[in-house]
Amino acid sequence: MDISVVIPLYNEAESLPELTAWIERVMDENGFSYEIWFIDDGSTDKSWSIIEELQKKNARIRGVSFARNYGKSPALNVGFMRAQGDVVITMDADMQDSPDEIPALYRMITEEGNDLVSGWKRKRYDPLSKTIPTKLFNATARRVSGIHNLHDFNCGLKAYRRDVVKHIEVYGDMHRYIPYLAKNAGYTKIAEKEVHHRPRKYGKTKFGLDRFVNGYLDLGVLWFQNRFGIKPMHLFGLLGSAMVVIGFIATLVVLILKIVSLCSEGYNFYVTNSVYFYLALACMVMGLQFFLTGFVGELITRNSPERNNYLIGNEI
Repeated sequence: MDISVVIPLYNEAESLPELTAWIERVMDENGFSYEIWFIDDGSTDKSWSIIEELQKKNARIRGVSFARNYGKSPALNVGFMRAQGDVVITMDADMQDSPDEIPALYRMITEEGNDLVSGWKRKRYDPLSKTIPTKLFNATARRVSGIHNLHDFNCGLKAYRRDVVKHIEVYGDMHRYIPYLAKNAGYTKIAEKEVHHRPRKYGKTKFGLDRFVNGYLDLGVLWFQNRFGIKPMHLFGLLGSAMVVIGFIATLVVLILKIVSLCSEGYNFYVTNSVYFYLALACMVMGLQFFLTGFVGELITRNSPERNNYLIGNEI
């Protein structure tokens, strides 16, 4: 099978028939063998009943319906698990992504040898309250991930080699960082294609400004997992050592000042009145906590079934 199209959705009943007809037309015109996976993320409108009707007309349409709303990342992960096409295309169900981009995305995977191609909506039909935070978010993501050629990490229109989606796990709200997840898994041939962004035709956006705050928190988690996921003591041990050194120096200062006080009649030094005493105490306690955190992290890592899960590139 050439292509699997994975479409997560939530309350997009109005757009589904038109979007499906558009995808079918593009596939037929290009002679692609394909399947379409609609992942209904607990919609409360008629989305699922429409998917059932569409499936009766075209057996290549498949669907999964969640019992409740879990989020876009779980929906994508379920779709990735079921996709069988050589190339997996993801797009949103709100008609803002154009299925006419599919043939070019497919060629960038099959002919140019890319592992992942991410869409870039250079011209967006979103309000400034959304576009400005998005630019800031993408700039930070490029800096942290090291994927400097991507301008739009969160674009829903992407293409993947099938191996990529089978070797990454998308959870929580990590759909924003799928290129970063792919890179961490060893898939480094990541390209970008400028795509057309259409104004929303039906319904309204399901995302609020809180996603930007959550996005930065998730980025921090990914950075930590990539750098210290299987060696947490390297981070916490370093921080603990730094705290202990600072605490030791502060302790020496307290001892020296106390000795000077004892040897001098005109100088009185009270340990509990000194800022160095509390600095030494705080640093020693914090250093111990960092060491214990790293130690517990190492124990958890060494008992994790994923600790020796490595992606093999070639073998002869």
